[in-house]
Amino acid sequence: MASAAVKKGKSFILMGVSSTGKTSIGTALAQRLGIKLIDGDDLHPRANIIKMGAGQPLNDDDRAPWLERIRDAAFSLEQKSEIGIIVCSALKKQYRDLIRDGNEHVRFLFLEGSFDLVLERMKQRKGHYMKAEMLKSQFETLEVPQVDENDVIHINIDGLFEEVVARCEQALKPLL
Repeated sequence: MASAAVKKGKSFILMGVSSTGKTSIGTALAQRLGIKLIDGDDLHPRANIIKMGAGQPLNDDDRAPWLERIRDAAFSLEQKSEIGIIVCSALKKQYRDLIRDGNEHVRFLFLEGSFDLVLERMKQRKGHYMKAEMLKSQFETLEVPQVDENDVIHINIDGLFEEVVARCEQALKPLL
């Protein structure tokens, strides 16, 4: 009698600069696909939240404990044979590499849009600690994933919310 293959979980990191729709799109996707959602903003240490709330951009030292928490959340999904979306900006390749470390079944969905488009969306947001002035810093920090990062799917965010969610859903369904 052959033993059943061990089922492993998967995590999809919904990445991009602030105001690309990561949380809203992640919520809609998780509901449509019946999978877990983890908002990476909830995993920031207190010091990071205070710093961002004061309009100060985070540096690599600030982000390190947060990225470890993101990596651990992906590991937890994999070990529990669950599938989930984790919302995380993952702006630099080294951040994505840290999240990949020890996680065999992690993929990234990069929500990609122009500075002007994202700025317009940011101005429409209410109740978020990220300030519009910090968007420039986010774009300066962003290292757009290149072809050597073959676990990254680029999703254009230009268009209506439902169109972007449908693009993400179409990209994820074959991977579930």
